[in-house]
Amino acid sequence: MSAAGPRVDARRVNAVPLSRRSALVLAVASLAGLMMLCWPLLLQVPDHARVDPPFLFLGLLPIVIAVVLAEISEGGMDPRVLAILGVLSAVNALLRGLSAGTGGVELVFFLLILAGRVFGPGFGFVLGCTSLFASALMTAGVGPWLPFQMLVSAWVGMCAGLLPRRVTGRAEIAMLVGYGIVAAYAFGLLMNLSGWPFVLGIEVPGHTGSLSYVAGAPVWENLQRFGVYTLLTSTGSFDTGRAITNSVAIVVLGPAVLTTLRRASRRATVTGTVAPAPAPAPDPAPGGAVRAG
Repeated sequence: MSAAGPRVDARRVNAVPLSRRSALVLAVASLAGLMMLCWPLLLQVPDHARVDPPFLFLGLLPIVIAVVLAEISEGGMDPRVLAILGVLSAVNALLRGLSAGTGGVELVFFLLILAGRVFGPGFGFVLGCTSLFASALMTAGVGPWLPFQMLVSAWVGMCAGLLPRRVTGRAEIAMLVGYGIVAAYAFGLLMNLSGWPFVLGIEVPGHTGSLSYVAGAPVWENLQRFGVYTLLTSTGSFDTGRAITNSVAIVVLGPAVLTTLRRASRRATVTGTVAPAPAPAPDPAPGGAVRAG
């Protein structure tokens, strides 16, 4: 193998490339996960009927995530890419343990966004899953909410890898800041949606009616209740704190972290060219003549 070869732009290299089948599996799994989050809005039940928690969904979601991870890594990860994944997962788990989400200050997402940006959507998806799983083990945060946290965080990393690649410099930082804000609110909204149907008896002074989920009610009415619920419980507090944390971290640390990750990406990606093997030399014939091969 020749060490020399065409120079590869690290911004255009995915450390975990996705085949068409892997991309299809990822899309189907994401759709299934979205259905698991939105099932209350799509459910039609008779009036005053009892709706039990979808324990089947909680059992299937980890299986869906495991299938996606296996499909993405089917071709085999380069050992250097695997090492980078392990390091970033450990750093993210440590950052989440230190910040603990107090007042919405969560440092895990800015690194997830930057890593997904550099290494691509496949790497971002895997890192989102492993980071939340590792942090849950460290902070004793394992529970029925963990599969949803892993899935939504995986979407954050994956979508960061799908952002336009041609944007560079200050425009890139501005784009990542905007994405970090959107991701912060989207994460809070989707996580609220996963638990809102089971929160009963929510009453707000001065607000007519309950904000709890009503089984069988029209979709628009439940969406209105959920919108007010998430606005009062997290949008103006935890989600805003998370958005500010993402923005400040990306502006202050983003350029240096992007440079470091891209340097690691170049080293972890094979950029050489394979030179054809030289033709075997003809065997000398007896008497000094050259025998044709």
